[in-house]
Amino acid sequence: MCTGKCARCVGLSLITLSLVCIVANALLLVPNGETSWTNTNHLSLQVWLMGGFIGGGLMMLRSVFSSAFGVLGAIYCLSVSGAGLRNGPRCLMNGQWGYHFEDTAGAYLLNRTLWDWCEAPPRVVPWNVTLFSLLVAASCLEMVLCGIQLVNAIIGVFCGDCRKKKDTPH
Repeated sequence: MCTGKCARCVGLSLITLSLVCIVANALLLVPNGETSWTNTNHLSLQVWLMGGFIGGGLMMLRSVFSSAFGVLGAIYCLSVSGAGLRNGPRCLMNGQWGYHFEDTAGAYLLNRTLWDWCEAPPRVVPWNVTLFSLLVAASCLEMVLCGIQLVNAIIGVFCGDCRKKKDTPH
């Protein structure tokens, strides 16, 4: 595959992934699809850091022009989403709002009986786990694709594009 075709294929994939990240981050702002939980005290820090929107979304759209920014955006998205998975959501438990799974070092992910301990927002744990997992997977794929895009761009600079040039009249 020539560098031009590779760039087009990778670029289209990155645009699709950036849109997935933006939508996933937007959904994290409304736990369980209910807007009644958008009080800033009821959402986790990782939701407000908007790794999917800033890192996976906006920075990745920029990667069409600069793969290095794309890699940085993917790393940011991966870091924030990974922390969101490890710490768990901010939820109401025993009358107190907090990060009640923070001390489990992510072990709550394997014990679904703990998920019901969050009283509010309803079903916030599976909501966050699903969307942050999607962001982790998308950001990892974005890093790979941006790496390919970067290598492809370097090859294109040194070796040229393999697309046929039209003959121009002299």
